[in-house]
Amino acid sequence: MALEQKLALKLAQKLVMTPSLQQAIKLLQMTRLELQGILTQELVENPLLEEVDENQEAEASEEQDEETEAEAKPAEESTADELDHSESMEDIDLDAYFNEYLDSTTGPSVFEPKDAPPLENTLSRDPDLYDHLLWQLHMSEVSARQREIAELVIGNLDPEGFLVASSEEIQLMGQDTHDDEPYTIEEVDEAIGLVQGFDPPGIACRSLQESLVRQLEAQGEPEDSLARRILTEAWEPFLKRQFQALAKQFEVDLHDLEPVIEKIRCLETRPGRKFSSERTHYVEPDVYITKVSGEYVILLNDDGMPRLRISRSYRRMLKQMKNDGKEADARNYIKDKLRSAIWLIKSLDQRQRTIYKVADSIVRQQRSFFDQGIEHLRPMVLRDVADDIGMHESTVSRVVSNKYMHTPRGLYPLKFFFHSGIDREYGADISSLTVKQKIQHLIQAEDPKRPLSDSELTRMLKREGINIARRTVAKYRDELRIPSSNSRKQIF
Repeated sequence: MALEQKLALKLAQKLVMTPSLQQAIKLLQMTRLELQGILTQELVENPLLEEVDENQEAEASEEQDEETEAEAKPAEESTADELDHSESMEDIDLDAYFNEYLDSTTGPSVFEPKDAPPLENTLSRDPDLYDHLLWQLHMSEVSARQREIAELVIGNLDPEGFLVASSEEIQLMGQDTHDDEPYTIEEVDEAIGLVQGFDPPGIACRSLQESLVRQLEAQGEPEDSLARRILTEAWEPFLKRQFQALAKQFEVDLHDLEPVIEKIRCLETRPGRKFSSERTHYVEPDVYITKVSGEYVILLNDDGMPRLRISRSYRRMLKQMKNDGKEADARNYIKDKLRSAIWLIKSLDQRQRTIYKVADSIVRQQRSFFDQGIEHLRPMVLRDVADDIGMHESTVSRVVSNKYMHTPRGLYPLKFFFHSGIDREYGADISSLTVKQKIQHLIQAEDPKRPLSDSELTRMLKREGINIARRTVAKYRDELRIPSSNSRKQIF
């Protein structure tokens, strides 16, 4: 069969992501801080956008706005239609930018600064481990060559303070940065020993065992002390909590072994932890939930967010321009910027409407949690909210991403309210978070000398009508960072 080329017409339907829809989706999943940065940038780049002063009343009428939209010729389908058939916005002046979308008795209310959460948990940045060690190095009387090697050692510490490079690797690093005589292994080991003598004790070691020994050494423990001998001669039995075997190996009574084990337990397992350089992340709630006269009121947080509208001066300029000659390019430029501004304002309005709808659905479906606490949190997935508000699951997923809700019971990410359920012999399914809390309470109330095993926890939960497997209990316990029963057992 011969190959041939020919032209053919074909009708087909396909989903096209228009630039306006892409912008709406992008704005929907942004955090407040990210959105604030985008709006500030748009105010700089788009001359047709202007910020409305808080005390300035909107002056443009609906007729002016509709006329502007007609001149800009926006797409037939608005962003609101593309995002799950929500209502379109016809007032581009956005008098009610963030809070007047629905009836005042059920819709978003103006956020008051007094409604903000307290700030007593504000943290200052801890000293940086790298700078702390460099300061001690510069205060030490060492040669310039030894200081260079020690700086390489400090630069190869992980955030917990452990040395992650071998002496040979540090030696090779010196060859790449040093034009003179290469470093020797002896010089590198000497520099490592120098850094290990700095504060905090146990720093620059390659293993937990070595770090604990260094910490005991810094406390003045002699080399032949029982604590140091346990760490150097019986490390594996110590890790496995085989205290009877330790007492027999070192020929001491179990009673005499107790204070030694307690001293080792008090040592720092991560010597660089208190100098962690991790940045403190501050969270601004997107939604506030307050209880007024027995009903929960939803407040959308617009604090610090610029209020946008279309510039009237540019609207008048667009009307006066002729569509010929030199003015044609300027007119087209203004029309493009006008179209972009309209889509941005519509997308912002739709974003706030969608966040409000999702928050309202969460409050209604999780009313028992807000009234009585986490034990009454019901299982809920994205589809439950999506079906409730008539939107797609992907839209709800974007809404809850990186957004927070401040409630009378604390600050929660919106994702907190979405989790699986576990079958019960009677009644509705129970939330996995509720089961985790029950496991935590059972372990907190256990006898330290006879801790509950995962099998015992499973039986106790089943007596409460919760059908759960032992491996699921073990999984939840691990997620709660609770050690196994063998590790929790109190010997002394």
